[in-house]
Amino acid sequence: IQPPEKPLQAEEWNRLRESFQSPAVFEEVMFNSMIRCNSPIDVAKSLLTHVAKNNGDIAYNLLLKYLALCVQQGQTSEIHDVYEIMKIKFKILESGAYNLIIRGLSNSDQWRMALTLLEEVKKIMIPSRTNYECCIKAAGRHQEMNLAFELYHEMLTKDLVPTLDVLQAFFDFSRGMKGAKLQKELFGVLLYLRDNQIYPHKMFMRSIKLWFESIPGGNWRGQLTNIKDSGQCPVCNHQLEDSDLTEEEYDNLRERIIRDVIHGTDMFRKTSPQEFEAFQTFVENRLPFDIVIDGLNVSHIKPRKMQCENLFDAVNCLAKDNARLLVLGRKHMLINSSNWKREIMKEMQNKADFFFAENISEDDAFLLYATLRSGKHCKFVTRDFLRDHKACLSDSLTRHLFRKWQRGHQIEFSPSSKKMFLSVFIQQPAFRYDCVVQTTGDTWHIPYKDISEEKYSYRVPRKWLCIQQK
Repeated sequence: IQPPEKPLQAEEWNRLRESFQSPAVFEEVMFNSMIRCNSPIDVAKSLLTHVAKNNGDIAYNLLLKYLALCVQQGQTSEIHDVYEIMKIKFKILESGAYNLIIRGLSNSDQWRMALTLLEEVKKIMIPSRTNYECCIKAAGRHQEMNLAFELYHEMLTKDLVPTLDVLQAFFDFSRGMKGAKLQKELFGVLLYLRDNQIYPHKMFMRSIKLWFESIPGGNWRGQLTNIKDSGQCPVCNHQLEDSDLTEEEYDNLRERIIRDVIHGTDMFRKTSPQEFEAFQTFVENRLPFDIVIDGLNVSHIKPRKMQCENLFDAVNCLAKDNARLLVLGRKHMLINSSNWKREIMKEMQNKADFFFAENISEDDAFLLYATLRSGKHCKFVTRDFLRDHKACLSDSLTRHLFRKWQRGHQIEFSPSSKKMFLSVFIQQPAFRYDCVVQTTGDTWHIPYKDISEEKYSYRVPRKWLCIQQK
């Protein structure tokens, strides 16, 4: 349904409504169409006025749609008026309305009103990430960096994960600004990237480089580079951090994961304590393994291929150097079926140890336990990123060690067009160094990605920005 180009009179709206196949939803459909076509505000207003005269009232969802159109067009005074009407009519609004109003106001010269509204939202709910980020950007645009960082720290304490977009904005807005406190805050953002193993995309990396080079009297220079296999930076000759954990770090991590993740979570809702005990006994009698494989996960690599063949290819590929393999399977794999052929399963069992869990078990805990019990050399194979377990670890140091261990030990299979090959997740001879943001004080090394694919943010990039103070 095409919205009119100019405001209509009551009888014209009535005629349009009656000609519409479902008159009961006419107004809603018309407003959706106006948002899509970005109709002039006075056209939308004439429909709103018509509804108010006809019904003596305007429903919440129609006001919300009108508000969305006002925000889309940056109509600040209208946003303000609609908010006043909604506040009187509905007392408390839901998060969608607050998101729209805060977004609309924060992009206007009345941006401080968005901050007032954020305070109101806090009284009734935890504001959304969008609420915070709109206010942060508004403060940044007006060079109020202290306020922007105050809001940023507040959102972190509420466990809201900032988008790369807002983190980049900090560097863009701070360009050329003086101040030790501001510099410390921005270094803090870089350390946040390090702690959470986040890799900035090319545009974000450029913003970081430009900010460093704009620091008054800072004498920073940034250059793009590829780190040598030895871990040495060709630009400044600095040796990057080693990717290996020390014995002490490894023992510490192993104890913490076994305590917090394996015994401390709700794993037993999906597996029985008896089954996990049986698994521990099984592992202890066969230690150590070289590679532990999440069998079910790997069996889905090529969707068009039989699951047992996918797993068979992986086992064959990994068993080459007489590696001791443990495959975590499920009991249904033992039942002859179109996906699980008995003779292929038998052949695999000659090359690897298999543990078959109940069909509802949680394999991540089994995977972590067997890998960590086998020692520092042991790698594991899964296409999962194990994000949940990082969340169970209560302190940032252990989380950092877990990610570092993961970067050095997780092998990932990728299906190739010819035959399956091992795309080693991080564990390649080349990666003797740790692939995270790192600093020595007068140098910073920042790994970055060519593209801004959020979902692959745990894949390790090959490109680096080296920044040094001359």
